[in-house]
Amino acid sequence: MNKQEFIDAVSEKTGISKKDCGEIMDACYEVLAETLKKGEEVTISGIGKWEVRSREARQGVNPRTGESIEIAACKAPSFKAGKKFKTDIQ
Repeated sequence: MNKQEFIDAVSEKTGISKKDCGEIMDACYEVLAETLKKGEEVTISGIGKWEVRSREARQGVNPRTGESIEIAACKAPSFKAGKKFKTDIQ
């Protein structure tokens, strides 16, 4: 399912226009990204928790050449599904 299909499904389920659903989805993304950028966690009960995790620099291997490469340290978003969400998708 892509973004537009998701918006269509939410619009149909809630009765909210597709345009408004799209704007709400974009606003949710912006708030999530801004909060994570500040280093804070976002927890939505029943769905899960988003947080930023730091990855240390490490050695990797270029799969084409087999050559050893240095992978830089970075920060990456992480999502941990909540218990209800896990059981609902089974």
